[in-house]
Amino acid sequence: MHDVSTTDPRDLDSVEELQAYCDDQAAAILEWCRERDVKIACAESLTGGLLADAFVRIPGASQVFLGSAVTYDIHAKASVLGVNAELLRREGAVHPQVAIEMAQRTAQLFSQSEYRSRIIGLSTTGVAGPGADGGKPAGLVYIGVSFPKIPTISMESSNYAVELNLQGSREVIRHKTIGCVLENLREFSGSSQE
Repeated sequence: MHDVSTTDPRDLDSVEELQAYCDDQAAAILEWCRERDVKIACAESLTGGLLADAFVRIPGASQVFLGSAVTYDIHAKASVLGVNAELLRREGAVHPQVAIEMAQRTAQLFSQSEYRSRIIGLSTTGVAGPGADGGKPAGLVYIGVSFPKIPTISMESSNYAVELNLQGSREVIRHKTIGCVLENLREFSGSSQE
């Protein structure tokens, strides 16, 4: 078994190792957010609820985690989240701008006045496999992050996507995606340095 605190999730090959990695990362992220009164909301496609599960597996997650919109269908991305329908028609669901819009829209979807717009939006969209889909290869994944401006911790707002090219079975690709979302958020927020 790998030491999950220093491991790149792309190097893990079993669902069990990836789950242990995700538990460790999610616990640290939830604690960082709780201390700063920041919330998390997700929009998921290929992960189908696994990102939400990564958070709710951790006791006390309800203090931070708001929910997840599983929008597996391309039309649901437009109708539920409000992702640009023309973008989806032109590029398909597996595209960096789609990941960004999914993250932005889920933060808006779960927003309440008491949260003061302090919601991190996370998203996943891609091809888990086993084969290609719409001309996009298995393992091509985009994760999206919408990070709010938080003056009390000197953070500027940021919206971005990260392209992943993952290897493994369908289940391993889905779990590696979650590991990469969590790793990226820890690095971006600086919580991995604490």
